[in-house]
Amino acid sequence: MTYRKLVCLASLAAAVVVIVACGAPENTTPPATNTPQPTNTVTPQPTATETPQPVATPLPEAGTLRVDAHGIEQVYVPAGSFVMGTGDDTAGLQAPAWARRELDWEKPAHEVQLTTGYWIDKTEVSNADFQAFVDDGGYQKQEFWSEAGWQWFSQQDAENLPVACEGEEAADHPRVCVTWYEAEAYARWRGGRLPTEAEWEYAARGPESLIFPWGNEWDSSRANVVDSTGTQPVNSYPEGASWVGALNMAGNAMEWAQDWLGLRYYRENVNIDPQGPETGSLKVEKGGWWGSDPFVARSAYRHFEDRPTYQDHHIGFRIVTPVDGP
Repeated sequence: MTYRKLVCLASLAAAVVVIVACGAPENTTPPATNTPQPTNTVTPQPTATETPQPVATPLPEAGTLRVDAHGIEQVYVPAGSFVMGTGDDTAGLQAPAWARRELDWEKPAHEVQLTTGYWIDKTEVSNADFQAFVDDGGYQKQEFWSEAGWQWFSQQDAENLPVACEGEEAADHPRVCVTWYEAEAYARWRGGRLPTEAEWEYAARGPESLIFPWGNEWDSSRANVVDSTGTQPVNSYPEGASWVGALNMAGNAMEWAQDWLGLRYYRENVNIDPQGPETGSLKVEKGGWWGSDPFVARSAYRHFEDRPTYQDHHIGFRIVTPVDGP
């Protein structure tokens, strides 16, 4: 081997040694670190809670009996419609001669709707019932009286009120000889009022618009009328009960209604919850009394002679209270 070849081989070997000794250049960049990515966290949503809706209290059925806060029985009259008044065909009514003109004030027969049910006393207010009002200071507490009623009362001799009346010693007989104002004050004491003429007539006639509380035929055994000697207990004549069970709506005592009397009010076509005229001088009275005849005992009959200051031995009353009344 020649000298030149030996030198070349030696140089090549030295270069290899240098390369191996030095190695690869050092990487000064730190290794990449995997940075954790934010995780989507699901925030739990509150569960929707249904707000409980108020449950409507079912209304009583027609004729349901209850005892009010004063211990007096009432029957329920549901909302409904009926034909009020008297139509043109009056041949079968056997109207006496003195009353034929009065039929005009019952016309025309017209449909009336009462949109709200109510409680009505099962019986006429008795002497015992009214005495509880007296004993509770009813004649001394102005809050029970309307302005007109208190004005009337203030002009009376309080020592003589309520007036003495034949039969008042019988606790279970109807309280008669009271003015409309006194009846109104008693009703307020009870948490009620006097019935409108429409409410009274509907409680007596019902949705079938009967002539008498029990039907369309007169039956003297069902009512205390036709020259009787006087009032009977308020719970008498149960066979003459109306469709809701109200007693003595055809006899015993005529009854005050809430309305002012309007002889032509029926012609004004007030067919929904009629209240009667806004003003007047006479108050409506409904139902027969112990001395009347069958014509007056009809549920459509309207008595139209008496001012609210009038009192007599044949006029009593009953009251109504709202469905949620005391």
